[in-house]
Amino acid sequence: MAMARFPQKNITTTNVVFIWLVAILGLAFIANLLWAAFSSGYLFISPNSLIQSIPNDTATIRIHQKDEAARNLKKHYPARFLSGAYADLPAPDLHWEEMPPAPVPRLDGASIQIKNLFYVFAGYGTINYVHSHVDVFDFDTNKWIDKFSMPKEMANSHLGVASDGRYIYAISGQRGPQCRGPTSHVFVLDTETKKWKTLPSLPAPRYAAATQLWRGRLHVMGGSKENRHTPGVEHWSLGVKGDQALEKKWRTEIPIPRGGPHRACVHWDDRLYIIGGQEGDFMAKPGSPIFKCSRRHEVVYGDVFMLDEEMNWKGLPAMPKPDSHIECAWVIVNNSIIITGGTTEKHPVTKRMILVGEVFRFNLETMTWSLVGKLPFRVKTTLAGFWNGYLYFTSGQRDRGPDNPQPRKVISDMWRTKLSLS
Repeated sequence: MAMARFPQKNITTTNVVFIWLVAILGLAFIANLLWAAFSSGYLFISPNSLIQSIPNDTATIRIHQKDEAARNLKKHYPARFLSGAYADLPAPDLHWEEMPPAPVPRLDGASIQIKNLFYVFAGYGTINYVHSHVDVFDFDTNKWIDKFSMPKEMANSHLGVASDGRYIYAISGQRGPQCRGPTSHVFVLDTETKKWKTLPSLPAPRYAAATQLWRGRLHVMGGSKENRHTPGVEHWSLGVKGDQALEKKWRTEIPIPRGGPHRACVHWDDRLYIIGGQEGDFMAKPGSPIFKCSRRHEVVYGDVFMLDEEMNWKGLPAMPKPDSHIECAWVIVNNSIIITGGTTEKHPVTKRMILVGEVFRFNLETMTWSLVGKLPFRVKTTLAGFWNGYLYFTSGQRDRGPDNPQPRKVISDMWRTKLSLS
């Protein structure tokens, strides 16, 4: 009997092990089929990169468009798939006319328009070369008419600028190429004499801080701190009149609700508007003797804030999609802020920077956003102006082509289009 029970016990153990192996293999086979159907990229549809669901309670599905399953899903839900031109928004086509290019290509430069003259400052020529001069364009003649030097101590990129209609204030920014350190120096240019003077330095250096002249005071807000990546929320102001500072040091003001660089800062009807921007930026690679730029995590946003006459911040409707690198990409037309180009959130799959090719309008009377049209190509850090019914932009870094929104060439191009707003 004992001998009879031993074989039966052995068969039972073997069966249990066999059943477990079959179950594990079956689960692995099912998991493999699901993975093959839904591997690689993500299913995104919103311009603001919100992940949305599709029918049958299936959410956040991973899709490899080379697989048959992905092709079937794309056929049934085409609007839910990202094209190669990630997050382009539907907008009217505008008729663009190419104008005389700027004397040099520039990226992360700055600009100020005073009547018919357009002053374009500094910027990268390449990642290893930066400009230290000002070019001047005359909107009346549509020609580049002048060039003069900047002070040696002045920033070569990421500077903040503002003007009272004669004097241009240039504040802080980065000195040198690659991802070198910032300066806290502040300068003022008399556009009639082309002479520069210094003003009291900022309490701390900043990259691409939001800058504007308001109520007789220079306001400098946000930007990136000394390491180039950490967002600053500090807000300082300095009383000025012409090329003179009315105070010996900057005054601390109410902090900005959200910190970071590369945002538009607009003064209108006794209020300040701060639009778009980002948190984080490239940093110098540790130990690099040339301060070689190294990619870091960035968050691009479309937040809009208004500082009212009582010095209180108020949140306003966000941009149609996140947008950064727009500090000099705006003009005011018919009680509206017009913004050209920029950068939006990185592609969710490739993690590459994505440029913006739309022209946005913020109506200051209704506090609403709309799309005016499309640029001739996607481009960031444009320098925008408006004269005699024409919207102009020049410089920046453009895309790789209609189907590739990643940045490539630093440009000197200048374009214009007739702009009529109702």
